[in-house]
Amino acid sequence: MRMIPAVVSGLLILQCSWPPATARAAEPAVIVAAAPQSQSPSKEDGKAALSPEEKMNRRFPQPIRVGDLVGLPVLDGRDSTIGFIRQVVRAPDGKIQLVVPYGRWFGWVGGPFDRYRRLVGVPLERVAILGRQVAALDMPRQDFDSAPVFDARGYAALAHDDIIKIALTRR
Repeated sequence: MRMIPAVVSGLLILQCSWPPATARAAEPAVIVAAAPQSQSPSKEDGKAALSPEEKMNRRFPQPIRVGDLVGLPVLDGRDSTIGFIRQVVRAPDGKIQLVVPYGRWFGWVGGPFDRYRRLVGVPLERVAILGRQVAALDMPRQDFDSAPVFDARGYAALAHDDIIKIALTRR
């Protein structure tokens, strides 16, 4: 079998001449293979990693009413419910956070397990809307475990009619 390599705009194209010339069809077979390319810049390339705000802007932020966010479940990377959005607030620095009750052992389960939950402020730049749910994209469960308890002093609650922008995602 004879392979003829060619590179066209980052793709490696191989033409093989199999079957032998006596039984060969009119056109040779074409195999297309792409070299792996990184989606985002890495520190190995000498470029700085993207900030959370830059990541959010790349995820096509869309307007949404604050009232439509309240009550939506927040999911982790394994689609397990971390908690439900209780409130949307603006920090003194102007950034928006989602207030989510979080419990390490009993998750979002209420009732007698409420004493095991604590409020956590989730930056809006680290989540994205996923249908009728919110996905914690850049905040794994370990970050929820180590996050400080949300303290409402200095934060302003947003009205349910306020419009904010939230990133989009899909799975």
